Amino acid sequence: MPLKFYKILLIFSIAVILTAMPVFWFAYSAPAELEVDFLDVGQGDAILIKTPYGQNILIDGGPDSKVLKELSANMDFWDKTIDLMILTHPHDDHVGGLVPVLQRYDVKRILYTGVVHSSPSYLVWLELIRDQHISTTIIDRPQKINFGQNCYLDILWPRTEILGQEVANLNNSSIVAKLIFNDIKFLFMGDAELEVEKALLNSKVDLSAQVLKAGHHGSDTSSNQNFLNAVDPEIVIIMSGEDNKFGHPSRRILKRLERLKAEIYRTDEFKTIKLRVIDNDIIKL
Repeated sequence: MPLKFYKILLIFSIAVILTAMPVFWFAYSAPAELEVDFLDVGQGDAILIKTPYGQNILIDGGPDSKVLKELSANMDFWDKTIDLMILTHPHDDHVGGLVPVLQRYDVKRILYTGVVHSSPSYLVWLELIRDQHISTTIIDRPQKINFGQNCYLDILWPRTEILGQEVANLNNSSIVAKLIFNDIKFLFMGDAELEVEKALLNSKVDLSAQVLKAGHHGSDTSSNQNFLNAVDPEIVIIMSGEDNKFGHPSRRILKRLERLKAEIYRTDEFKTIKLRVIDNDIIKL
């Protein structure tokens, strides 16, 4: 067969492949996935949400710079963007690590309550937000934050404005939020205690969720039985430090959760806990 014919055949084959590729990429789309990583930051909370639409959401940052190592391990090495940072409340074990995150990452937007607190870490965090001119939203009522089709954050608490106010129990100023992706729901309780749980029950809001991030590190100041019955979780995450001085989580609460027949994962035992949602199934990585 003449060499010229082979050349023509080769050119024709390449043309077919180049024509077919755009059609393939248009027709094929990878399954939408949501990943929620409960980061091991010791005695504190730090939760990284990676939406199906490419956003990174960070809820709290733990007590110190350990969160940087966790973010580096759980985000693409080239990705230095936090699209949304949420501070549930300004106790050091939640806000401390957000200071180095602001110094290292490009943070696009911040949600917090604006409650008054004199913690040095909180004051530095507020100063960095001001100096970097980051867009902020004060949570003063229930609202929804959309990330894309069928994926949004439903803010359940606080239900009134506490901007500029001193609160006797900062734990009860915690932002409580439900992440919803298709039919799967994650309920993040911050450090909210029994008073908030009761208020949410009385509000008749839908608390049901497959995954519950237990309030206040599994302390017995949270996780009332009626509240747990309303949530009815399949998986419960407890974020507490190994051999912490507070005795978290409470044995009483662990027994209560066991009676629910929920799977219990603790950061003091499992370290970082990664859950991925694919086709309405929750997979522990």
